[in-house]
Amino acid sequence: MNRLYLPFILMLVMMLAGCGIEKNIEYQMEPFTFTDQNGEEFGSNDLKGKVWIADFIFTSCETVCPPMTASMASLQKEMKKKGIEVEFVSFSSDPEIDTPEKLKSFKEKFDGDEDNWHLLTGYTQTEIETFAREEFQTLIQKPQSSNQVIHSTSFYVIDQNGSIINSFGFQRSHFDEIIRQIEKLQ
Repeated sequence: MNRLYLPFILMLVMMLAGCGIEKNIEYQMEPFTFTDQNGEEFGSNDLKGKVWIADFIFTSCETVCPPMTASMASLQKEMKKKGIEVEFVSFSSDPEIDTPEKLKSFKEKFDGDEDNWHLLTGYTQTEIETFAREEFQTLIQKPQSSNQVIHSTSFYVIDQNGSIINSFGFQRSHFDEIIRQIEKLQ
């Protein structure tokens, strides 16, 4: 009796194994188009087929955003030195304050290359809070009693299909892990 089911089971396994090699996977992240530090539109269509690293920052941050941005610039340099192609995207968690000009000025303090690093704004506070929660499963909140914004301090690695693969601390001590993760995706 078991031998009768063997061809059926083998055929089922082969069909299911074939599902894992689908190359035309729909982009996983909800489509978005925002404004970068140069006042140009940038979004999910620009990232399709590319591995990217994302974080959330804001220009008037008094605590973690400057070291996060310095770390992003260092990671960008490390990737270029190793010849690893990756895009960098920093979403402003305070879009009503962070104009493209403010984002550009903020980024220039950290010597990052604009060729593959986009700092984004051009949405409302509610939109970025919803986007962060729904796409990154993280919290962004701007309390009415403060000019500071609560946000994630992680670097997120996103694959070519818009799926978040992992998140890491922003500190240099995580660079080797991030690089290994990205090399696996390429």
